[in-house]
Amino acid sequence: MHSTSRRPALFGVSLLLSAVTGVLSAPILAQAKPIDDSAQGETLSPEASPAKKGVYLSDWFNQDLTLIGSKDISFGPKPQDDIYLEYEYFGRKGPFELYGYIDVPKILTIGNSNDKGVWDHGSPVFMEHEPRISIDYLAGRSLAIGPFKEWYVAFDWIYDHGSRKENRANTLYSGLGTDIDTHSRVNLSANFYGRYQWENYGASNEYSWDGYRAQMKYIVPIGKFDNGASLTYIGFTNYDFGSDLHKDNPARTANSLVATNVLLYSFTHLRFTLVGRYFHNGGNWEDGSELNFGEGNFRARSDGWGYYAGVGYQF
Repeated sequence: MHSTSRRPALFGVSLLLSAVTGVLSAPILAQAKPIDDSAQGETLSPEASPAKKGVYLSDWFNQDLTLIGSKDISFGPKPQDDIYLEYEYFGRKGPFELYGYIDVPKILTIGNSNDKGVWDHGSPVFMEHEPRISIDYLAGRSLAIGPFKEWYVAFDWIYDHGSRKENRANTLYSGLGTDIDTHSRVNLSANFYGRYQWENYGASNEYSWDGYRAQMKYIVPIGKFDNGASLTYIGFTNYDFGSDLHKDNPARTANSLVATNVLLYSFTHLRFTLVGRYFHNGGNWEDGSELNFGEGNFRARSDGWGYYAGVGYQF
């Protein structure tokens, strides 16, 4: 599901990964925790575990392909409807906790007038990657403090490859993450990021540090059924704040919130997804502000609910 864009320099990521590679050559005492210990893997399901070795291509790297229909998605001032294809992955290996997806927008050429995709000079690909690197694992000891049971260096990179620079976004969030012990079936993770913005559809904050993101992710296994299926609730909330976008454009905002609620009904391979996503100032656009992009005046719609439905295959 689209999350939207922002974050810090890729050069810093490369340096950090190089450093991690060096550290991994030394003995490490900490053990990798089970994949279902964290809510960072946003579409975690009970089937996706090492116990199912042989059922999937990997016993730790989970992948799926999903065809998704969306309606009233408000990451910009004009809500979009779309049908698109998504490749998604998640898993845990050593210190690395991975989650990400790659979308091909408007893959069936179906969408509303605001929607452009791979076939009509829009973006051929939209992607988001959220790796975290365990500080506990690299330190070789538990750094747990109270309910905060593991700590990470956390990143969130979002890239929208528009047909030209004005239609492109490239954002990197980087910061600190943790998993939180809820003493229940609820898996809870939190990340706090600073944002570095490269391209941003021509906005004034391009090529600068601009704001922060507080993120919560939570997963609740609801139950299993006699037909072999399982039902899981997945949620995540992104609160962006501290942006300077509003300083030179009254139609933009300093803050933005997106709260996503997912019901995942999954078999070993087949998956069905229903999503309700609430936007407040989606994409840092002021709801109700008057705009004109060269095709006449209109009112921004950046508050309200958007919806997704998907059918996918996990492999």
